[in-house]
Amino acid sequence: MLVEPRSGLLAAWGNALLAGLVSPDGAALAIVGEDAVHRVEGLPGEAGPVGLTLALGRLRGLGVTGFRVALPVPGHPLGLSGPPDFNARALEAEEAVVAYGAPYGLVPEVSEAGPEGDLHVEVVWRVLPVREAPPADVPSLGEAERELAEALRDATAVLARLDVAGSGPVAEAAVDAYRARVERGDGREVLAPGYPPRAVRVLEMAQRVGLLVSVAYENGHGGAVSASEIAARGEALRPVERVARRAVVAAYNAYVEGGEVRR
Repeated sequence: MLVEPRSGLLAAWGNALLAGLVSPDGAALAIVGEDAVHRVEGLPGEAGPVGLTLALGRLRGLGVTGFRVALPVPGHPLGLSGPPDFNARALEAEEAVVAYGAPYGLVPEVSEAGPEGDLHVEVVWRVLPVREAPPADVPSLGEAERELAEALRDATAVLARLDVAGSGPVAEAAVDAYRARVERGDGREVLAPGYPPRAVRVLEMAQRVGLLVSVAYENGHGGAVSASEIAARGEALRPVERVARRAVVAAYNAYVEGGEVRR
C-alpha cells in the first residue's frame, strides 16, 4: 500500500494534465516514475503502441475529461463497471484506469527483466472498451475517512488481543518511518496538483492502514500458533484491507467524483 498503484499515478497525473495544471511531458514523467518505459496499445486510430504523452492527448481528443481508478480483487470488483472482458483483465492485474467522458479503460501489463535491485520494468497499458456506469463500491471521501478511522482503531485492538506481530513496537517503528518519509516529502507529491486536501489526507491514512496490515502479515504470526488463532488474524485483517483499498480508490477518484475536473 505504500507504493502508489500505477493506475493511481496515471489517473492522478492524467487528471492534472486534462485540467491544464501540468505539462504533457511532466505528467508522463510522473506516471512512469522509476519504470523504464510506458506504452499504450489499442488506442482507436493507432495501429500500434504509442507513448504516454501522445496517448493522453489522443484520449482527450476522444472525449475523455477525467480518469478513475479501480483496484479489484477476487470477490470485490472495486471501481469496475464492466463489461466482463475488461473486468477480467483488470481483476488479473488487480488495477485499472477507467476514463470519464468516453467509454475507455486502461489495464497495465507489466514485464520485468534483470536481477533484483536492478530491474528493468516496462508497462503496456491496454486500452479496452468499458461500460459507462457508476463504478462498483466506491465510497465518498467522507465515508472513506470515517471507515479508515474505525478500521485503524479496530485492527490495532484486535491484533493486540491476538498477540499478532503488527500491533506492537515493530508496527509503531514502521509507521514512524512512514510518517517521517511523508513529512520530508522524498521529492514526491502525495497526489497530483489540483486534488482537494481531504483526498490527500485520506490517501495518507489509507497508506498507513495498509502499512499496518503489511507489517502484520510480513512479521509472522506472533503468538497466534493455533490454526484457529491464525484464522482469526486473517478474519481481522481482511475487512481492514478492504477498507484501505476502498479509501485509496476514493482518494484518486475525488478529482472526478468531486467535480474538480475542469471542462
